Amino acid sequence: MTDLSDLAPAAWPARAAAAWPALPLLVALALWVYATRHTDVSALDDFGLVSALHPTFWAGLAVLTAGFWFTVRDQRRPGAWSLAYVLVLLVMERATQALLYPTPLYAWAWKHDAVIDHLLTSGGLQGADRLGDMAVYDQWPGFFAAQAALVRLLGVDNAAMYMAWWPLVSSVLLLLPLLLIYRTFTEDRRLIWTAVWLFCVGNWVGQDYFSPQSVAFALHLGVLAVVLRRYGRSGGPHGRQGQAVWTVLLSVLVTAIVVSHQLTPGMLVVTLVALALTRRYRDWVPAVTTVVIFLAWCLTAALPFLSAAMPDMIRSIGDIGANVETGYGTTPTGTGAVATSWAARLLSGSVLLLALAGVVRQRVLRHRALPLLLIAAAPLPMFAASSYGSEMIFRVLMFMLPGAAFFAAAALLPKVRTLAADAAARDTAPPSPATPVRPRRVPLPALPRPRYGVWVPLLVLLAGTLAFVPSYSGKDRVNYFPPREVALVQQLFDQAPDDSLVVAANRNYPLAYEQYWRVDHYWFLDDDRRHVDEIVRDPATVLARDMAAVEPPARAYFLLTRGQTANSEMNGQLDRAQLDRIRESVASSPAFELVAENDGGVLYVLTPAS
Repeated sequence: MTDLSDLAPAAWPARAAAAWPALPLLVALALWVYATRHTDVSALDDFGLVSALHPTFWAGLAVLTAGFWFTVRDQRRPGAWSLAYVLVLLVMERATQALLYPTPLYAWAWKHDAVIDHLLTSGGLQGADRLGDMAVYDQWPGFFAAQAALVRLLGVDNAAMYMAWWPLVSSVLLLLPLLLIYRTFTEDRRLIWTAVWLFCVGNWVGQDYFSPQSVAFALHLGVLAVVLRRYGRSGGPHGRQGQAVWTVLLSVLVTAIVVSHQLTPGMLVVTLVALALTRRYRDWVPAVTTVVIFLAWCLTAALPFLSAAMPDMIRSIGDIGANVETGYGTTPTGTGAVATSWAARLLSGSVLLLALAGVVRQRVLRHRALPLLLIAAAPLPMFAASSYGSEMIFRVLMFMLPGAAFFAAAALLPKVRTLAADAAARDTAPPSPATPVRPRRVPLPALPRPRYGVWVPLLVLLAGTLAFVPSYSGKDRVNYFPPREVALVQQLFDQAPDDSLVVAANRNYPLAYEQYWRVDHYWFLDDDRRHVDEIVRDPATVLARDMAAVEPPARAYFLLTRGQTANSEMNGQLDRAQLDRIRESVASSPAFELVAENDGGVLYVLTPAS
C-alpha cells in the first residue's frame, strides 16, 4: 500500500486538477438516470418528448456541456476526456428514447423490419411487377440483406428486438470517420472535439434511425476520410505507394453504399468531383471509381425502378422551388409542431452562420482546410436535382454538416492551428539546441478565469445542445406507438386472409407494412384532395364503395389509430374532429363490423353483404 505521508504536498491538488473532468461527467449521468426514471411518456402532447422530460434531464445536459467546454479548451488534457464527454452526449441524446419507450419509434423503422422479415421468410425480395413502390427494396437490398444476416447471427426473432437502439449505434459509428477527416487538417484537439460536438448536436434530421441511410452516411464519411488522407498531393510518394490497396478499399465502401441507398451515391459523386477540382486532390480515381460503380448498378439491378421513375425525375431537374417545398401533408400545424420546427430551423441556421463566421474569422482555415469547405458546399446543387419526396432540404443539411461543424467550431475558439501551418512553422523555426532540456512538469490549472471569450461560446454551445432535444424529439407524439396500438395492428395481420385490403388514413402506424407481400394497403390521405373531401362529407358510404372490390375469402379492413390521428393533425391534413367524424360514421354504418377497439385505435371489417 502507498504511504500517503510520503507524497509531496502539491501532489493531491495536481491530481485533483487532473481528474476534475470526471465530476461533471458523473453528475450529468446521475441527473440523466434520475430523469429517465421519473419521466412519463404515456400522454405526449404536441411538444413530443420535450414537455414530458423531467427537469433534471435539462440540468444534466447543461452540466455536461459546461464540463466539456472547460475540458476541451485545455489542450494539455488527454483527448480521452473529450471522447468520454461526446459518448455521454450521444447516450443522453440517442438512448433516452430507447429507455423511455417500450416500443420502437418511427413507422419507417417498422417498415424496414417488415422488409427484413420478408427476406428471412421467403429467401428473397419481390420484383417491380409484384409490389409497385415496395420493389425499390429489391433493387437496393444491401442494408436489408446485412440485417437479415445479423438477425440470424444474434439469434433474435426479428430486427425489432434491437432497432430501438440503432440511433445510438449508428451515431457512434460516425465518430471514427469524423475524427479521421478532422485530423487530416489539424492536431488542435480543441477544434477537433468541438467540431465533433457540434456535429452531434446539429445532426437532428433523424436519419440515424433503423434505415439504409444511417449506414450509407457512415460509409460516405468513411470514403471521404480515405480520400482526404490518402489521395492528397501533400502525402508525397511514400503516401501514394499503397494507392492500389486504398482504391480497392474505396471500391468496397462505394459498392456497399450503391447497393444500399439511392441518394447517398449521388451526394458522394458531387463531393468527390468538387475535391478533384482542387489542386491538392487532383486525382480522379475516387470520383471515376464511384461513378462507374454507381452507373453499373443503375443500369442493371436498379433499372426497373429507375425506368418507371425517370420521367418524374427529369421533370424535377432545375425546379428548385418545388424541390425545396414541403407540400401538402408535411406542414407543421399546432403550437408544439410549429415551435419544434422552428427550433430545428434555428439550430441548423445557427450552425451554418457559425460556419460562415469561422471562415471569416479564422483566415488560415480558408486555405488550409479548403477541402472541408467544399464538402460543406458540394451537396447544395442537389436542390436542383430532385425533391426526394419533399426531404431533399433535410438530406442536404445532413451532408453539409461534417464540413460546416468544423468551421462552426473554429468560430467558437481563439486562434486555431492546422497541420500545414504547423509544418511550415517547424520548417522556418531555428534549430533546437543539441542538449535537450527536460520539460518541467506544470500542474494542470483549475477552472479558467471568467472571460468574454470563454463564457459567450459556452452559452452558444449550450443553446445548441439544448435545442437539439426539441428538434430531434419534438415529433414523438407522431413517432411513438404505445404497446396497445401495436397489439391492435398485430391482431389485424394475425387474422387477415391473403389478398386482404387495409384502408387507413395514412401510413403512420406500427407494422404498417407487415406481410406487405400478401396484404394490400390504401391510405386515403395520400389520394387526391378532392377524394379526401368526398370521404369527409360521407365517410362510411365512400369508404364502403372504395373497399367493395375485395373478393372473398379476402377481407377489407378499416383501421384508424392514435398514430394516424397525431400525424394528420400535426402535419396539416385532417384535424381530430374530422377524423372522429369518419370514425363515428363507420361505427354507425351497417356496412362495417367492429373487430377490435382499445385506446390505441379501432379496427373494422367490411361485411360480406356490403
